[in-house]
Amino acid sequence: MILEVRDLSVRFGKTDILKSISFDLSPGEVLCIIGPNGSGKSTLIKTLAGIISQNSGSVFLDTKNISDYSKHTIAKIIGYVPQDFQYLTSATVLEAVILGRRPHVEWSLSQHDLDVVQAAMDRLAISPMAEKMLTELSGGERQRVFIARTIAQNPDIFLFDEPTSALDIKYQIDVFSMIRELSEQHTKSILVAVHDLNFAYHYADRVMLIDKGHIVALGTAEEVMTEENIISVYGVPMQFVNTESGRYVLPIWNNVNSALIV
Repeated sequence: MILEVRDLSVRFGKTDILKSISFDLSPGEVLCIIGPNGSGKSTLIKTLAGIISQNSGSVFLDTKNISDYSKHTIAKIIGYVPQDFQYLTSATVLEAVILGRRPHVEWSLSQHDLDVVQAAMDRLAISPMAEKMLTELSGGERQRVFIARTIAQNPDIFLFDEPTSALDIKYQIDVFSMIRELSEQHTKSILVAVHDLNFAYHYADRVMLIDKGHIVALGTAEEVMTEENIISVYGVPMQFVNTESGRYVLPIWNNVNSALIV
């Protein structure tokens, strides 16, 4: 299913948060959104998830306006993982992940539903904590639970808002590997806002650089993540380091010995 965004604008009061955003997202594609804090990354994700209302513009799913779909149908098509989880219900980890199957269940959970839930929990390594309450978990553990819930939902389009912000490096890599797996093996469309530029560089098919609510550049990582673009948008000096594992973007720290800069 193709997601098409046309001239999307969002305003809070008199402040424009997003300005005429237009792009497409195709099946099997990972599109990473990068940009400094306050650039509009989360607002864009939340608008597409239906949490924030747009002031103008249109969103289409396979050429059909998203407003023409029922909420139940949208819940089957679009899955959303927020950046943080401010509201925790009195639920266990298992119950939270099971909620991901709600759009697909008419009367009761089938064995297939339970198998999907178990597979999602195994994939995020949270099965051992199935009976724990959400309130007992760390921020990183909760983040993995809600990612698993969205995996269990099995939507066509995933919207991730900085899904690894509370995770250690092992699980950050694991989540982005899973994102690539979803796109390549299951042909899912994935839009993910990221804070770490290197994850965008190494895992995205395309990158969207936004600043002050508008798209600065959209294309491959090589096309978008140039020294000129990154330095001008983030406002700090950067260095691009080539290694055997690929290219990396690093800030230039004032107290780093110049001999260490490649």
